[in-house]
Amino acid sequence: MSDPSVHAVADSPLVQLLTPEGVRTTSPEHAYDGSLADIQDLFRDLVMTRRLDTEAFALQRHGELGLWPPALGQEAAQVGSARALRAQDFAFPTYRDHGVVLCRGEDPVHLLSIFRGSSLGGWDPADHNVALPNIIIGAQTLHATGYAMALTIEGLVGTGDPERDAASIAYLGDGATSQGDFNEALDWAAVHQAPVVFFCQNNHYAISVPLERQTRVPIVQRADGFGLPGVRVDGNDVLACHAVTTAALQRARDGQGPTLIEAVTYRMGPHTTSDDPTRYREAAEADGWRAKDPIERVRLYLAAEGVSQDWFDGVQAEADALGVHLREACQNIPEPDLAALFDHVHVDTTPETEQQKAEYVAWRDSLEGSVA
Repeated sequence: MSDPSVHAVADSPLVQLLTPEGVRTTSPEHAYDGSLADIQDLFRDLVMTRRLDTEAFALQRHGELGLWPPALGQEAAQVGSARALRAQDFAFPTYRDHGVVLCRGEDPVHLLSIFRGSSLGGWDPADHNVALPNIIIGAQTLHATGYAMALTIEGLVGTGDPERDAASIAYLGDGATSQGDFNEALDWAAVHQAPVVFFCQNNHYAISVPLERQTRVPIVQRADGFGLPGVRVDGNDVLACHAVTTAALQRARDGQGPTLIEAVTYRMGPHTTSDDPTRYREAAEADGWRAKDPIERVRLYLAAEGVSQDWFDGVQAEADALGVHLREACQNIPEPDLAALFDHVHVDTTPETEQQKAEYVAWRDSLEGSVA
């Protein structure tokens, strides 16, 4: 018997502005108004994100990282939405949103240090307005909602000043929509008209659990139940993701409240490098999505617009340089000073924490002395 939820998802309208064949299309409510040069910049971001991802995957296989969650196939959703953010907006990514971190200006080596076990974070979130990757599924939706409410309290919403008005964006996967945190965040954001965008990358699997085991209706329809607008977009179309997110963020900055975006994409690789996707899905399924590759469709469009092969070669050279940088930097990440862990437990260190740190340092030094 066919699954009715599958038909429900298939029948939901999908915003698409660039087909898998690289042909521009139109949408009645959304448009991408960037120039050819802007699309070239997006292409570069897509290529760099994929190179970061594939390089980190290889580093994990060589024993340099303890774990890595691949983002292969989801680059357009991450790059398109992240490039819609303004400097004053704040992003709350998951552990898979490497493209978001890259587009916000963070050194991707910081990501490697996290998954190498050498750092608890690697950067100050205030530097580029991007939080540390969230590991607890769905919790970042509450963080983003709280941050958005603070923006309203501080008068940073609805002033009409494009340099001042701000919003937050919470990234999540389809699996997170089954968590209570997500539903609480939607309700709280809607009731308080918080300037937050919930950007769900529906990659069809919460580890091994397929979408039809999580919901009987399209994820975007969750918005109706909480009283906020929802938009469903082709998550492999970087132009559509940019256009939809741009509109939702501006709506939030203008004080019109939250939006739920469902970006329909596909996780081409495993959930993490510890996962084996062949145990729960057929290879033919991934092959069908491979034909919808988010990078290839942009390449086809740019080539048709007359962008030279030399330019593409230059982007590839940049990606190769990034790969060299990541390999060299990863192998030179310093081992962490475990004593520093005590410095980040509280804003103001307590006497108890100071005592515990002193006890640890004394124990560590005694071991070093015994070895000598």
